[in-house]
Amino acid sequence: MNRRPIRGPRAARVRARGPLQRSGPLKYLAHFGVWGYVVLLLVPVYYLVISAFKSNTAILNSPFNPFSGLVLSNFGTAMSDAGLGPALVNQAYLTVGASVLTLVLAVPAAFALARSNGRTAALIERTFALGFLVPGFAALVPTVLLAIWMGLFHTREFMIIFLPAGALPLSVILLTQAMRTVPKELEESAVLDGAGSLRLMRSVYFPLVMPTLIVVAVLNFLGFWNEYFFSLVIIGPDKALRTAQVALPTLSMAQSAHYGVLAAGIVVTLIPVYVLYTFFANKMEGAVLAGALKG
Repeated sequence: MNRRPIRGPRAARVRARGPLQRSGPLKYLAHFGVWGYVVLLLVPVYYLVISAFKSNTAILNSPFNPFSGLVLSNFGTAMSDAGLGPALVNQAYLTVGASVLTLVLAVPAAFALARSNGRTAALIERTFALGFLVPGFAALVPTVLLAIWMGLFHTREFMIIFLPAGALPLSVILLTQAMRTVPKELEESAVLDGAGSLRLMRSVYFPLVMPTLIVVAVLNFLGFWNEYFFSLVIIGPDKALRTAQVALPTLSMAQSAHYGVLAAGIVVTLIPVYVLYTFFANKMEGAVLAGALKG
């Protein structure tokens, strides 16, 4: 027996719901998976944050109770024992400096590669891609020797020069692909108006690739902020120069039995990253969605 087709307002509601919402159990399974993933992400963060405000006894006896054994001095102890104040300033100086230098180098390179179609441009782009194949620790000894030769060993300035080298491959490739989506008609119109290369990059390409530029800047900021290994080796443990990531392990040695102080120190180093990501989250999601639609 043939089923009668659905007509009228009911048919419009079915079409509006889409295939996922009509699939019955699949809908609930998808919701369960999403909320399960959210819980897996939030539980460790929740435990870390509430532990930063609790005493050792409260952490061990009631780890998930936010009102048990509240202690507000953990943050002050963490800041003083590990010297997180100067370390955070050094971390910000290094991260912002390296991020700005990366963009200053990556944007012109991507602009040139996006406008070039020859074999030389393809070879240069593949050369940038080879940067993904070099593991970071393999460059440790040459990097130390270079820092000593330049007279910048145990300085923050060498790290500002060095960190963009590892971030340039991804930055150049992402920006190049974004700039290639700029319509040629816009570039031709600007050239007819007398725009040179610098003005063309600033007035035409910059506004159109701004979402991708923000994504690259945020990704680089996160990578530079969390960098530990080279900061420890190149800058060293000097309290006046060390970064927050180098200072934090010293807190674990000084306060190994005080879990609340350790948690407070970790929370302090996470706050700048959280604020940055919260501020640019919508722009990053918009850039990812725009790239998916263009693809």
